[in-house]
Amino acid sequence: MVYPSDNIRRILFLDIETVVEVEQFLDLSEEMRLLWQKKSRRHVDSENYPYFDEELEALYRDKAGIYAEFAKVICISVGYIQEQDEGAEMRIKSFGHADEIELLNAFAQLLNEYFNDRHNQFLCGHNLKEFDVPFICRRMMIHQIPLPNLLDIAGFRPWQTHHLLDTMEMWKYGDYKHYTSLELLCAVLKVPSPKSSMSGKEVHGAYWAGRQLEIIKYC
Repeated sequence: MVYPSDNIRRILFLDIETVVEVEQFLDLSEEMRLLWQKKSRRHVDSENYPYFDEELEALYRDKAGIYAEFAKVICISVGYIQEQDEGAEMRIKSFGHADEIELLNAFAQLLNEYFNDRHNQFLCGHNLKEFDVPFICRRMMIHQIPLPNLLDIAGFRPWQTHHLLDTMEMWKYGDYKHYTSLELLCAVLKVPSPKSSMSGKEVHGAYWAGRQLEIIKYC
């Protein structure tokens, strides 16, 4: 794979934050409660399968936010390198909106207008291929939002997604069972962590407490 080190301005750096669509497990429809019961089984010992609502509630609060079928995007932050007379600088923009459809449409518009060539432009993020891109695509499909060119990758082979630069994949060096968090990677490479103001586990509580601006800053 050839990375675009010759022109870093062709890379859009990306991170998202997600949260469950409804605050409490019991707020789900009966159908979705039953489906969450089936989905959450992978997170527990099969011999202690949680039949009680309070156990399902805890799993819903802690785990459902990573599944696009039960969660929504609440923030998308992007960054890009812009050349200035005195040198290059990082420009950052965040899409945060109470209405997920408006948020996703605004992000899609950005990609369609400025990052629409998957042969010469790139998306970069940590665990981008396993989380951020699939999650965004699924939520856009749910809301019937046409996928921008860089995200329209259904059915693509791995060698056809060279425009997706995943820093976690790069760090694996072929070790597919290895997971390294962005926080840990920053620590070992002596890079100040961008994830110091909040943790991912705090996003749920912060969102439902109305602290969206804190989440946007964290993202």
